[in-house]
Amino acid sequence: MKQESSEELLRRIHSYIEKLPYMHEPEGLYEPVEYVLGLGGKRIRPVLMLLAYNLYREDVDRIFPQAAGIETYHNFTLLHDDLMDKADMRRNKPTVHRKWDENTAILSGDAMLILAYQFMMQDCPAGCMKEVMGIFGRTALEVCEGQQWDMEFESRTDVSVDEYIEMIRLKTSVLLAGSLKIGAVLGGASEKDAQLLYDFGIKMGLAFQLQDDYLDVYGDPAVFGKKIGGDILCNKKTFMLITALAHAGAGDRIELEKWIDAADFEPDQKIRAVTDIYNKVGIAEMCNQRISAYYEEGLRLLDEVEVDSALKVNLRDFVCGMMKRKL
Repeated sequence: MKQESSEELLRRIHSYIEKLPYMHEPEGLYEPVEYVLGLGGKRIRPVLMLLAYNLYREDVDRIFPQAAGIETYHNFTLLHDDLMDKADMRRNKPTVHRKWDENTAILSGDAMLILAYQFMMQDCPAGCMKEVMGIFGRTALEVCEGQQWDMEFESRTDVSVDEYIEMIRLKTSVLLAGSLKIGAVLGGASEKDAQLLYDFGIKMGLAFQLQDDYLDVYGDPAVFGKKIGGDILCNKKTFMLITALAHAGAGDRIELEKWIDAADFEPDQKIRAVTDIYNKVGIAEMCNQRISAYYEEGLRLLDEVEVDSALKVNLRDFVCGMMKRKL
């Protein structure tokens, strides 16, 4: 069966999204939508959907509307996340609420959510419609649940690792998993295969997010693409911080809590001090062990998918590429 590389699928879906006629009247509603989708990004979710579909069928063009739908939904969540976080920049460009205003960001985001549902239903085979929309609807709601947990964690000092893992499963993993499962369902996969691909996406999403946590402390800024220590400066409840609070000795825990409570500090000094505690506790090793465990569990699930191993190479390589960024 003919398969396309992830690079070719990325090029084609990127071109498809760029040519979509988002602009209508009133321009004030649709211009921000076009702006957000024009910022680019890695298009990871639509490529995963196309790769899953391509395990079973060759005519990937057939599900470009659904792939565009998942990307439109993802960018809607980013638009509203930026608004909630009061972020100034996204992909080195001003965020929508900065370029326009907060009301525009809310309304244009709402329009993107509706557009995402329209794309997901467009030319969707009748036999798949109910299942596809069920997966998409549940996934979209779970992402909101994850965002709510993330917001509530900001004011809590007792967040457990299990709670954190559940939060990132909802906020990050389910959209990767849902993309894979929708692609599989549209491709005619068995119920077992579709679920295996979903579970594979969950594990890889957890590994991917924990790697982000790790890189924020130990990454190379030139490779990671942003300054190191941002999570430390804003006391973000990451796997790193939660685990350090749980495992630090009494003295180190007091020191860590002092930095968490500090209102006035020198950023570089706080990053150094907190990282030193992480080093003493062995947080890097604990995080890497958890990343490797999720990664290996995910690959085992992919191995169980009942298609020829050669057909899984593109999907495996794409996900491995996501995970093998230089540290």
